[in-house]
Amino acid sequence: MEKELFNDLKRMTEVPGIPGHEYAVRELFNEMTQEYVNEYVTDGLGSHFAVLNKQPSLPKVLMGAHFDEVGFIVSNITEKGFIQFVPAGGWWSQVLLAQQLTIITNEGKRIHGVVGSKPPHALSLEARKQPYPLEDMFIDIGASSEEEVREWGVQVGDMITPYIETRRMNGSKFLLGKAWDNRIGVMIIVEAIRRLKGKSLPNTAYLGANVQEEVGLRGAKTATHMIQPDIAFAIDTGLSGDTPGMTPKESNCKLGAGPELFVMDHSMIAHVGLRNFVIKVAEELNIPYQLTTTPGGGTDAGSQHLSLNGIPSFAIAVPVRYLHSHTSMIHEDDFLKTVDLVVALLERLDEVTINEIKNA
Repeated sequence: MEKELFNDLKRMTEVPGIPGHEYAVRELFNEMTQEYVNEYVTDGLGSHFAVLNKQPSLPKVLMGAHFDEVGFIVSNITEKGFIQFVPAGGWWSQVLLAQQLTIITNEGKRIHGVVGSKPPHALSLEARKQPYPLEDMFIDIGASSEEEVREWGVQVGDMITPYIETRRMNGSKFLLGKAWDNRIGVMIIVEAIRRLKGKSLPNTAYLGANVQEEVGLRGAKTATHMIQPDIAFAIDTGLSGDTPGMTPKESNCKLGAGPELFVMDHSMIAHVGLRNFVIKVAEELNIPYQLTTTPGGGTDAGSQHLSLNGIPSFAIAVPVRYLHSHTSMIHEDDFLKTVDLVVALLERLDEVTINEIKNA
């Protein structure tokens, strides 16, 4: 991977953007794509798409990642200057203790903090055996009073994101960072737009990202209604089962083995015709792939396929270790192969092919 592309990945994963606060991610997406795009469309919630090869006579294909990451929102400031918070997206409480966080104020100021709790010395032996409740945690920003916290610009409703530096793991192809779910999806879209420069497409392509995926696939509903595509894809992340303790039943996928193709998840059963088409293209180009089911999770395809009168939809994902934590990990080959697949699909989805998929 070229250094410039890695730097773009680093910028994209480190920019803050929880559900309902995706504006900075959207601005970075525009910065990275503006020399390749003449038109963008945005719905009322903030889902945002570049439009390529706009021609009314051609079918419309939607490729949607999601801008938002899991994070938190300031819910209260105590008299002694500690921050109480609520999750925005799904968190397991045990991954939070002693982790560093960033609060972004309404003016854009970044306030550094750490998740605090009672030390083990103050807990009974029985209490030490139990997971510490998220609702009992707090953030310490080094303030001495509620007044001081407010003087620093922090208020109820401010966004909170994990604090971590994105890095390559010891010279390997493994990349560590926050928010790969789903900034890697956003970067797949960015890189696909770059690769399609100067190419002729047999469709009008809407390439971008939805908002508020982590709190119920919300932006995908409004974006699909706005665009009204003939075919829709969710570009997201999936579970990796290649770490100690994970079983093939929980995930049969691993890092470095190619994109995950979702046969079924909690939000949808994949459209069979579209699934078979994606597999055919991947095999034609020798792109490795991993068929999987994820009964406990969902993607924006879950909203896409239920929109309007029903839209053939499919989810393509990059496997990730340690999802919904400060320290998630991906493999760069999975990213690059997913870009290859997305570009190949867009180059082949003409009107005849789309009609064949629908009638399969």
